[in-house]
Amino acid sequence: MENPSASEHGSARPHPRDAVKNLPTKPGVYLMRNADSEILYVGKAKNLRNRVRSYFNRDRNAKTSILMSKVASVEHMVCRNEYEALLLENNLIKEWNPRYNINLKDGKSYPAIRITNEKYPRIFRTRNIVQDGSKYFGPYASVYQLDRYLELIERLFPLRKCRGPIRKRDHPCLYYHIGRCAAVCAGETDQKEYSRRVRGIEKLLNGEVDNLIADQEKKMKAAVTELKFEQAASIRDTIAAIRNINEEQQVVDFESDNRDYLGFFVRNEAVSLTLFHMRSGKLVGSENYHSEVIAGEDEFVPQFLIQYYSQTRVVPEKLIIGTAESVVETIAPSLETFFSSELDRSVSVTAPASSRDASVVRLAAENARQDYQKRVRDDGNTATLEELQSILGLPTLPRRIEGFDIAQISGKHPVASMVSFADGRPDKARYRRFHVKTLGGKVDDFAAVREVVARRYTRLVNENKPLPDLILIDGGKGQLSSALSVLRALDVQTPVLGLAKRDEEIFLPGKSDPIRLPEGSEPLRILQFVRDEAHRFATTFRAGLQTKDFTLETLQGIPGIGRTRSRRLLERFGSLAALAEADTAVIAAETHISLQKADDVKAAVESARVAQEAVAAKRLRPRRR
Repeated sequence: MENPSASEHGSARPHPRDAVKNLPTKPGVYLMRNADSEILYVGKAKNLRNRVRSYFNRDRNAKTSILMSKVASVEHMVCRNEYEALLLENNLIKEWNPRYNINLKDGKSYPAIRITNEKYPRIFRTRNIVQDGSKYFGPYASVYQLDRYLELIERLFPLRKCRGPIRKRDHPCLYYHIGRCAAVCAGETDQKEYSRRVRGIEKLLNGEVDNLIADQEKKMKAAVTELKFEQAASIRDTIAAIRNINEEQQVVDFESDNRDYLGFFVRNEAVSLTLFHMRSGKLVGSENYHSEVIAGEDEFVPQFLIQYYSQTRVVPEKLIIGTAESVVETIAPSLETFFSSELDRSVSVTAPASSRDASVVRLAAENARQDYQKRVRDDGNTATLEELQSILGLPTLPRRIEGFDIAQISGKHPVASMVSFADGRPDKARYRRFHVKTLGGKVDDFAAVREVVARRYTRLVNENKPLPDLILIDGGKGQLSSALSVLRALDVQTPVLGLAKRDEEIFLPGKSDPIRLPEGSEPLRILQFVRDEAHRFATTFRAGLQTKDFTLETLQGIPGIGRTRSRRLLERFGSLAALAEADTAVIAAETHISLQKADDVKAAVESARVAQEAVAAKRLRPRRR
């Protein structure tokens, strides 16, 4: 592998379009970087020159246009073959996690059944596949169905329940006495019988149930002959359970090998992918993933499959991909080499070869389409966020927005709030409150904004945590400039805007005139929602502090109740209302005062509570026009 594209340090870089003609026509990997040398995208190509040239076509989609507007240079690495390019691409994606590469989301990890690789194997459900020689069956889309399977297996083929090394015991455990443990530790089951049970479990999980049912029917008849009717009824129920669970798995193929089917649906620079898992001719599970894409099927399909199967998943014997045969013929050799060289598995990668295969991949593609539509329905704000992205010229969809507001009166109790919105909805688990510490009693919104923004993003940068897609400051040019000065000092590139309450003007860095969106428009509604929620959260926080101060002042004004007793009462009862309802004896005990003094406390608290409620009611009373 060679890298002829590295330029000398300090030399001027040509425009990426001008560099295309110098690219080789060999297989390789290309890296797109921005002006700060950050890797934005990594791709592989059979022909580097043709692939990179395609990015400069006029008919590219919006996401590709956004990417190319940021690309300052294109580097390449020539590889000996497509497989080497595929591996290098995967390694670079894992190392750099480029912003515009496929990033799998919502891939639900379905549980599987694991039979451990031990002298006396254990069986249990797991979501983690470990390549240690253990055997896995699944995955199962329904945890309920899987647990029913395990319960049936315990009845038919009880194995050991304990973990770790087997320690010799004098007496078997309770599970043995109820027929749910082999009690190897107590010598109740030898290795030959134990191995027979494990083989029986494997046959059951592979759908080989005819002999098992026949054996159970013999036992049932013998129990009836011996007049053991309860035992016969129990065996009858077991036979029914075996048949029911076996029939619940939809038969869609007559082949006995293990296959995975991939179908996908692409719309609006987003892809939904569905994998069907077929085991011994039965559909045992499916998984849905989605991601944003800018590349074609010959790029994002291999990227997805390598990411998926690299995560120590169960690998099938055959992988059938629901796309054009020409695309599969292009990507299959590299994928098959990847499976054999990296995962030590022989996997046949093909397009649908029969009407039955075509039917299954169509079903997978239909599931992918429905998954896409469900996400669109569940995420009704996506179109609005896309419109907002276009209006503001944002580099990425503003899926996560953080909004800030400052709340203070006469320099007392200066506080700030930060709210977080995910896909246009409040994400209250990420809300944060701040005591503003640097004002020294002055009223200075600009300084408060600088402090809070610095505290928030210094921490995220230091802890290498993800940044939001958009930052909103409640205020105008001054507040925006204050936030921007801090973000630039921290080298945080997240877009930021100010939203002023007066005329709902949107201020952007570097623009002298504000933007005014139509009143009632959906993009403005989302920004207002973030701004108003930040304001509500800040004022609620400040009001709580004011109430606490008022309570302390009320208590400290009562003769005989000083600062220490006041704080003790506040910690114990929390509010004037709770204190007014408290028993006199409890107040006396908490503060070590007489009952008479406790009565005085209650009377003073009740008067203060009534006055406080009157003030609150007056604030809520509508104003006359």
